[in-house]
Amino acid sequence: MSARIYDPAQHLPDGADAITMTAAAQRHVRRQLANQEAQALLLGVTESGCNGFKYDLSFLESQESDLAAARRFEFDDVTVFVLDANWPMVRGTQIDYVSEGLNSALAFKNPNATAECGCGESFSVR
Repeated sequence: MSARIYDPAQHLPDGADAITMTAAAQRHVRRQLANQEAQALLLGVTESGCNGFKYDLSFLESQESDLAAARRFEFDDVTVFVLDANWPMVRGTQIDYVSEGLNSALAFKNPNATAECGCGESFSVR
């Protein structure tokens, strides 16, 4: 009998070794960074929610923080960091900003997610 290890990175299309951010998400994050007097956004993942993991966003006061083990993405004047430990779960993710009726929020289109909860707050990976 043999065991197979699932590597989500093997199932991404070529060129998906990054995260992307729509123009709407960039505008929203830029406003939030200004409101928080922050320099960058940290996209993380924590164990929580009804599906196992949820996105965890933190505002960084400095881009010189202890982020040696992180990937840095630049979207014009918006900087997003992803810790290497979280990278396998968010690799290839597109960050968007969507509005539905009176509600608006960041939305994550994550090719690594195998399931998401109905409210979009949590996801699972194999």
